[in-house]
Amino acid sequence: MTCPVTIRIQEDDFDIAREIAVLTRSRTDIGAVVSFSGICRADDDSAKVAALTLEHYPGMAEEEIRRHADEAVSRWPLNGITVIHRVGRFMPGQNIVLVLTASQHRQAAFQAAEFLMDYLKTSAPFWKKEESATGTGWVEAHARDDEAAARWTKS
Repeated sequence: MTCPVTIRIQEDDFDIAREIAVLTRSRTDIGAVVSFSGICRADDDSAKVAALTLEHYPGMAEEEIRRHADEAVSRWPLNGITVIHRVGRFMPGQNIVLVLTASQHRQAAFQAAEFLMDYLKTSAPFWKKEESATGTGWVEAHARDDEAAARWTKS
């Protein structure tokens, strides 16, 4: 069976349990599902975040995520991938991103989920603007995220 890949960029919230149920419905070849959910947090390195706004480049964002999902499928024996990334304005505690990877065994699912999240943090065409008591500004990339993503680079 081929590896189904679902990619959605949306403003609406998602239900993690529902998305796992959709991914695994009628599938007896899946032995592991790894989920990562990213949530808007109140504390950043420098200030208390009041809100976060995420913007994207429509069409390009979905295409780039698909390209990396396809790379994950070529690297690991996966049985399914779901990536949901929200856009809009978020308050602390609200869901932002969901990555689900399914495989027969946990190791492939864990590695693929990490690979996809490292990509989403460093290279996906999304832009973040934080609002705090000290003002509003675009979020710059962090070196720690680039270092995490560098481990997946093929030599």
